[in-house]
Amino acid sequence: MTVLNIRHRTTYRYREAVRLGPHRLMLRPRESRDVRLLSSTLDMTPTASVSWTNDVFGNAVATAGFAGLADGLTIESRAAVELGASPWPVFDIAASAIHYPFFYSSEERADLGALAVPQTFDASGRLADWARGFVRGTHTDTLALLKDMVAGVAAGIGYQSREAEGTQTPLQTIDRGWGSCRDFAVLFAEAARCLGFGARIISGYLYNPDRAPVPEASGPEGSALGAGSTHAWTEIFLPGAGWITFDPTNRAVGGYNLIPLAVGRVIAQVMPMTGTFLGMTDAYLGMSVDVEVTP
Repeated sequence: MTVLNIRHRTTYRYREAVRLGPHRLMLRPRESRDVRLLSSTLDMTPTASVSWTNDVFGNAVATAGFAGLADGLTIESRAAVELGASPWPVFDIAASAIHYPFFYSSEERADLGALAVPQTFDASGRLADWARGFVRGTHTDTLALLKDMVAGVAAGIGYQSREAEGTQTPLQTIDRGWGSCRDFAVLFAEAARCLGFGARIISGYLYNPDRAPVPEASGPEGSALGAGSTHAWTEIFLPGAGWITFDPTNRAVGGYNLIPLAVGRVIAQVMPMTGTFLGMTDAYLGMSVDVEVTP
């Protein structure tokens, strides 16, 4: 078992006082068999009224409301979690799904629904063709296929932290040959869906104690190369084993060093924080993000 402390601070700066709109926050770590939440706090300056709910995926969502004007906003989340996943997991995949192609049961297909349908328009079928390039014959080992795809994404796409908001489409990522971790996660999920897999996208934190911390990028995500950073990855549903974690940015399978915040069908559903403000068009000066994940 590994116990980690997480501090995630985001600061917005404005040229003049603005009226802050509601902010939607997904900063509470998501508990599972492998992740136990020990504590979680949320602090904001200026102070806010906070209400909690759960979305359709069971994610904890906080909505912060602000009164009055402010020339800045700081949101700080602190949490302690206990990780219990193995670094070398063994997946008990059902016999019916050991080899690809396989078919989900009618109940699984109904429950997966849109999670098994590509969400990106691909009229030419280029993404589907790219995904089929990883299929080695008519009787392919399912887990090997997905591992090959993880390695293929990382080998063919260069990692580049991006400060700008938004996510590239899978074809943009392939054509440009570079992307951020959220671009990697979307590409892998959509490629897997093209092959008929149920997939969901995860946002959260990466803990890598073997690498020294690096400054966090001033954007919606930080570098995946630090001891602690925000991160995005993908999970694939396989009968018998359930949801299996694939991290294409780091060519990894299994989530022993990942702390999830939220799961969703598309990346926009799992952004750690979104919000608005009312003010002059040039009022926004920028934002900074600082994440620490420590034992």
